[in-house]
Amino acid sequence: MTYVNFEGVCKSFEDGTVAVDDFNLEINEKEFVVLVGPSGCGKSTTLRMLAGLEKLTSGDIKISGNIVNELPPSVRDIGMVFQSYALYPHLNVRQNLSFGLSLQQGKDRLSDSDIEKRVDELAEILGIDDISEKMPKSLSGGQRQRVALGRALAKRPKVILMDEPLSNLDAKLRSQMRIEIRRLHEELGMTTLYVTHDQVEAMTLADRIVVMKKGKIQQVDHPLESYHNPSNTFVASFLGTPPMNMVAGKASKGTFIAIEKGESKTNFKKKLPDEYKSFEGDCFLGFRPENTSLNLNAKKGKFHVVGIESLGSESVIHLECSKIKISAILHRPDTSFNQRFIGTNLKIDIEITDEELRLFDSEGNSVIHK
Repeated sequence: MTYVNFEGVCKSFEDGTVAVDDFNLEINEKEFVVLVGPSGCGKSTTLRMLAGLEKLTSGDIKISGNIVNELPPSVRDIGMVFQSYALYPHLNVRQNLSFGLSLQQGKDRLSDSDIEKRVDELAEILGIDDISEKMPKSLSGGQRQRVALGRALAKRPKVILMDEPLSNLDAKLRSQMRIEIRRLHEELGMTTLYVTHDQVEAMTLADRIVVMKKGKIQQVDHPLESYHNPSNTFVASFLGTPPMNMVAGKASKGTFIAIEKGESKTNFKKKLPDEYKSFEGDCFLGFRPENTSLNLNAKKGKFHVVGIESLGSESVIHLECSKIKISAILHRPDTSFNQRFIGTNLKIDIEITDEELRLFDSEGNSVIHK
């Protein structure tokens, strides 16, 4: 069941900047959707419009089938977690959790005993029941984030919005909190819209990810589908570390030939798989570094090793052929690999299976729309 709808939503500022352009998205009840993209792509503005903190220029936003464009934030049944924890410094953890519930008026207000019970439940779920009397200044970053999340959940909103909530945490805490947030989502059955520029967060948390660029949606899909079958070169290069290798060239008679500016000839050719053989013209050939294997025994290698990033269980190998630059991932590399290839004239050949090749037209769009 669709619970949140964006229909042709646009947002322009007074100076003419278009932050969000023709944004259309349906979010199902209890779904976890992540907006991801570089800084300035419009993802936080989209979130703020749903929360009622930013006015729309045009279009409609619906929650449970009702247009909420003019409704104040307080009646939208939404909880929001910000990048800054925004805790009340003069209130302890327990008081921060109960603050919003205590302010409610009329028939919707819980009794004091029910508020106490709900705070106890939240504190236990979030693992902060042992610090309930502490003040925010004495808490760690992870504890503060849990309190901020608990405060947003206290009213049991139908929709929870999160705007880069983990960006202030170190890598270990971010990993732990990703697991906690996803667990809470499953336990409490919330409809969640999450904003981040971190592709790892997007890939690990989302039921679907929405990749944005300059206010426009580039692709909406399941994380692995977006990763393996990107709709364009932007999505291909944004998702993945290192990003997808992208080689410019021309397709003709079922063969891809790399063409680089200033080069009259190329050593890089590749037979195209059957689904791409009918395509003719300028294009980009894409393939992931982890799907790029090295042929160290090739008699006539084409690529020089220009750099190696050793990451323990794997190494990222940076290669060049003329002006073509690609990356490959080598698992459990031999310790002699660096000495063997760095600073030498030895060359390596690469191999990519047909199943891992992706072809994009001259505009950067996927030749096959899946």
